[in-house]
Amino acid sequence: MKAILALEDGRYFIGESLGAKGEVTGEVVFNTSMTGYQEVLTDPSYKGQLVTMTYPLIGNYGVNDIDSESKGLHLSGFIVREDCDWPSNWQESGKVSDYLTQNNVIGIKGIDTRALTKHIRDKGMMQGVISTEESNIGKLVAKAKASSFPKDVVSKVTTEDIYTLAEDSLNYNIALIDLGVKDSILDYLVDRGAKVTVLPADTKEDVIRALNPDGVFISNGPGDPKDIPEVVEVVKSLVGEYPICGICLGHQVIGLALGGDTYKLKFGHRGGNQPVKDLETGKVFITSQNHGYALKEEGLPKELKVTHRNLNDNTVEGIKHLRLPIFSIQYHPEAAPGPEDTRFIFDHFLEIMLQKAA
Repeated sequence: MKAILALEDGRYFIGESLGAKGEVTGEVVFNTSMTGYQEVLTDPSYKGQLVTMTYPLIGNYGVNDIDSESKGLHLSGFIVREDCDWPSNWQESGKVSDYLTQNNVIGIKGIDTRALTKHIRDKGMMQGVISTEESNIGKLVAKAKASSFPKDVVSKVTTEDIYTLAEDSLNYNIALIDLGVKDSILDYLVDRGAKVTVLPADTKEDVIRALNPDGVFISNGPGDPKDIPEVVEVVKSLVGEYPICGICLGHQVIGLALGGDTYKLKFGHRGGNQPVKDLETGKVFITSQNHGYALKEEGLPKELKVTHRNLNDNTVEGIKHLRLPIFSIQYHPEAAPGPEDTRFIFDHFLEIMLQKAA
């Protein structure tokens, strides 16, 4: 079945249907990872987006029962050059096309994803529409223009109920504000002996204080950090009371809570090959990233120090407070997919919690 991808600026691509049939709008972005498409599909941070995989062959090892990063698929649509119809892997339990269909995700295959990626890189992220129902290009472009990125994406991916992992652990008691947390983050904390209480994004500070945590962790998630001012205010109220760590969207929220500002990147960072320099050690790490916003370096309070920098565009990739046990990073130390070179970030958070307790 024919499918069409139309962008709000009038550019369009004609290909074949992949996954569910129908029509969907979303923000068109690209991810440069060569593997890990199942982790991308199940990452809550892609809520509201039409994700283009730049690697041309997707689905060659199928999908399995262990690589998901959440309970479902969160992206709005999936865009690939070629979908492998005959996957081969000893863990494989199904095909990407069936996986999309089962989860009602609309996709498109058989288009020039290189041309699309170059277009987004040059023009910036924009709204688009994938349709298997409408063939009139003008109507589809108009639908893309009329659409906008939703402001309530965090509320759609956060947990509805409070739950606790490793409840019997006596080593560390972490309160984690779930803005769209990946399972790998939870796994890494639990594997290090932490008790983790996962909280909805709208949790108030009094509920967090009642848990008497050793530290507060702000997770990754989708969208603009300025769309969740209530979370920023909660974090602001906890500053000085607990060690605080944030990843990705959590990093941006901490930056706003400490008096900084954020802005939207032209086309964001999404993939497993982003070089980041640790400014304190001089070491360079290749990191996994997925974000469309960044923390402004200009205007950061004097109490904050930039600790990490993206070597592709010099954007801020990490900060720490000079007096308080607070730090955050823009990249994903848990990877999934991508390199795991910076897993020690989780150990560092546990260390500052111990130091605070002492």
